Amino acid sequence: MLGSLLITLREGLEATLIIGIILAYLARTDNRQGFKPVWFGVSLAVLVSLMAGAVIFFLAGEFSGQAEEMFEGLAMFLAAGVLTWMIFWMRKQAINIKAHLHAQIRSALTSGSALGLVILAFVVVVREGIETVLFLFAATRVAESSVLFTVGGFLGMTIAIGIGYSIYKGTSRLNLRTFFNITSIVLIVFAAGLLAHGIHEWHEAGIIPPVVAHLWDINHILPEKSTFGRFLTAIVGYNANPSLVEAVTYSVYLALALGIYFRPLPRWPKVKSHDEIGVVVD
Repeated sequence: MLGSLLITLREGLEATLIIGIILAYLARTDNRQGFKPVWFGVSLAVLVSLMAGAVIFFLAGEFSGQAEEMFEGLAMFLAAGVLTWMIFWMRKQAINIKAHLHAQIRSALTSGSALGLVILAFVVVVREGIETVLFLFAATRVAESSVLFTVGGFLGMTIAIGIGYSIYKGTSRLNLRTFFNITSIVLIVFAAGLLAHGIHEWHEAGIIPPVVAHLWDINHILPEKSTFGRFLTAIVGYNANPSLVEAVTYSVYLALALGIYFRPLPRWPKVKSHDEIGVVVD
């Protein structure tokens, strides 16, 4: 539940904040006629994301045996890679994202075509939507409960929309730096678990040898099938009896990702941009 909640909360908040920035700029510059194209782009992106999700889950159901293990392992690797890229991209872009969006909006308004606003909103939301679908598909393979997983996903999205709307209306302020730092650390750990689980699937498929099948086994202390064991598996990639390759992959990825994440960013000059959204990014 917590895994799906974090995924939809993080991805949903990114999308709602960016759409909020676009709408706020249009309102402040007296271009409210641009709201309809923006919402059309958002609706189209949601539809495309749902269709992509349906295709991914349908394809997964068509595989069995070794093919299923290969497909699931590949999905785990892809999800971990995209999740890692998203975390670092957002950390780097957060400082000047408003000014960049404002420049794109001005360009669309100057052209006099609503299509530019439709495309801008569509690209923003469809990127987050497809990422969410991919992450959720990978996360279902380690979820502790399908019901709790679904509830967590809807809850995370609902919270994200609520926070995004309240920020747009100016009724709350959110320190995005703190929020994204906390969720990024949790999601890096989550990505490490996905990576290790993908290795496990490819062990089962006979693609990657385990070298040492069971580096340790603590199932007698904390069974993977227990309620708490399933919870830890879903969130941090807990494995009571990992192979040598799984343990090394998990540890190396975690050390590298966290080390790079906490490395200071170059102090580029910030681009000034003022709007009424109460968002603090640094």
